[in-house]
Amino acid sequence: MNKTQAKQTKRTSRHRRIRSRVIGTATKPRLAVFKSNRYMYAQLIDDEAAKTIAASDSRKLSGENLSEKAKSVGEDIAKKAKAAKIESVVFDRGGFRYIGAVAALADAAREGGLKF
Repeated sequence: MNKTQAKQTKRTSRHRRIRSRVIGTATKPRLAVFKSNRYMYAQLIDDEAAKTIAASDSRKLSGENLSEKAKSVGEDIAKKAKAAKIESVVFDRGGFRYIGAVAALADAAREGGLKF
């Protein structure tokens, strides 16, 4: 197993461990985050109904680097949550470490009015 495969396997196992504890409902959905090398993605998910309430990604939003793109995604997902009358969410970092772009997205969503 090479280094890239090992990192992906470890992230997947961390994500499984997180998902065993984090469950979203209609009133308090799960804010799921995915980070690639170029883009950030965020979704508000109701796990009971297996339905995505709102989604946002950095492919259409502005930002110079990944942290800036993540901040714009956090602001956008908070705006969409407010439109769907959602005030609080459960944060699912997707197995990624809570630093850099993941933390920037969470902070921007908090500034946009979401409660974690």
